[in-house]
Amino acid sequence: MSSEDLFQRMAKAIIDGHKDEAAALAEEAATQGIGPNEALDKGFIPGIRKVGELWEQGEYFLPELVTSAECMKAALAVLKPALERSREKFALEGKVVIGTIEGDIHDIGKNLVAAMFSANGFEVFDLGADVKLQRFIDQALAVNADFICLSSLLTTTMLNQKRFMALVREQKLDGRFKVLVGGAPVTQKWAADIGAAGYAENAMTAVKLARSLLSR
Repeated sequence: MSSEDLFQRMAKAIIDGHKDEAAALAEEAATQGIGPNEALDKGFIPGIRKVGELWEQGEYFLPELVTSAECMKAALAVLKPALERSREKFALEGKVVIGTIEGDIHDIGKNLVAAMFSANGFEVFDLGADVKLQRFIDQALAVNADFICLSSLLTTTMLNQKRFMALVREQKLDGRFKVLVGGAPVTQKWAADIGAAGYAENAMTAVKLARSLLSR
């Protein structure tokens, strides 16, 4: 199999949601002497980006997004040891600290956003649900994060997003990282009112927004 054929099959495995095949193709790349970064850049990442396009076009829905993200994670799991052995670093898009905000235990939407960030080349630090406000800041500072993503699924807990922004200003950390907010009751107007860097209504929009903010 030529390298071009292999890259096309990698992308197709992600698009079609074939987890075992994605992992097997990652192993095949190593057998052929293809570096992990090349496998990602020319095969797997084009696949996950196509998934994003299909989502935006209304051809893919939540189950397809989740499945493709799991396929990407499977491929990355195979490639990770090679990256570490060769000291070749994956060209990360950025670092994301994410969690469901204090007082809120809902995490399905947050988990999908985290998975899609990871699948699209971001390094993700998922703090889980019901996360204390200061913990977001501490983790972001510890890993030198580019983004903090705050999820809230309740109108009562979305107020903690406002409290978080006040805490950031209180600690004079404005501009240190970009804060993105999301969740069922959250809107673009709310994000603007509390001073967040942006709002995303779904996982793929969050990835696109983060890329846009990084390029500015």
